[in-house]
Amino acid sequence: LSVGRAVLAALRGRLGALCWSLAPLSLSLPLPGWRDSAPRPQREQEWDDTPPTPTSVNYHFTRQCNYKCGFCFHTAKTSFVLPLEEAKRGLAMLKEAGMEKINFSGGEPFIQDRGEFVGKLVQFCKQELELPSVSIVSNGSLIRKQWFEKYGEYLDILAISCDSFDEDVNILIGRRQGKKNHVENLHKLRQWCRDYAVAFKINSVINRFNVEEDMNEQIKALNPVRWKVFQCLLIEGENSGENALREAEKFVITDEDFDRFLDRHKDVSCLVPESNQKMRDSYLILDEYMRFLNCRNGRKEPSKSILDVGVEAAIKFSGFDEKMFLRRGGKYVWSKADMKLDW
Repeated sequence: LSVGRAVLAALRGRLGALCWSLAPLSLSLPLPGWRDSAPRPQREQEWDDTPPTPTSVNYHFTRQCNYKCGFCFHTAKTSFVLPLEEAKRGLAMLKEAGMEKINFSGGEPFIQDRGEFVGKLVQFCKQELELPSVSIVSNGSLIRKQWFEKYGEYLDILAISCDSFDEDVNILIGRRQGKKNHVENLHKLRQWCRDYAVAFKINSVINRFNVEEDMNEQIKALNPVRWKVFQCLLIEGENSGENALREAEKFVITDEDFDRFLDRHKDVSCLVPESNQKMRDSYLILDEYMRFLNCRNGRKEPSKSILDVGVEAAIKFSGFDEKMFLRRGGKYVWSKADMKLDW
């Protein structure tokens, strides 16, 4: 059966190539009574209307969080979480539509069922859907060693949010709960990732309180596979404007400030900078209802749920810029099986 499928795929590819090669010839033949009823600009527009492929998807399955980061742009406006089987159904639909990488985020992903919910999704995506890359973004405060023992083999990348290596700055930002030291916990998680063969990544939001900080030494010592550096972003209704749960205006920095921070850390080989311009339209974001969120107008405008209308219909309203996604390096070596890492 597999050989037969391979033969059919090869024939289909050759037929497609033949059609394309003959197309210019057929259009140039002066056939009696024939004329092109569809002008070329219209055809190009039809091609442009083709829905993007959901190659890499960020699923914010919960908005709940145990931290109160002042610049958070996906705040706890609801407590809704899809039932596990419904979430799996949606993920299977995304795989069928071309998804290669899933990133679970929040809120805080480990807050739901003490990490069991995200653990089961991670295992399902790697074991059942056989996705090349499964990742999580977390503040790291609720992750336990037992979770790695149970689910670590199914996780490709764990990204921990860390905006400063000064605990006083973390407190100002709101990235702390109780007396737990965020930086000390970061180093503990780094070691667990080594122990359980999970690629370690750091995400930092550059804002007014950390823009002058020099993180060169600490980042090089932690040696993440990627250090994602974001510019603080305002999203109306989330961290700014009417009905927002945060007031992030005091965290905002200029493009020049962001560039200075990047220049200070230009020798960090794993640095991956993302300005507001790159960030706004180049991410496919699913909310807790599995709706794509369009951020093009500075706020999050949801599509219909993929569970109700399918991936292709929903993704048309995502505002996703596939070219910017590729230009910012959105597709990279993201499966730990392909990484040459010293665990």
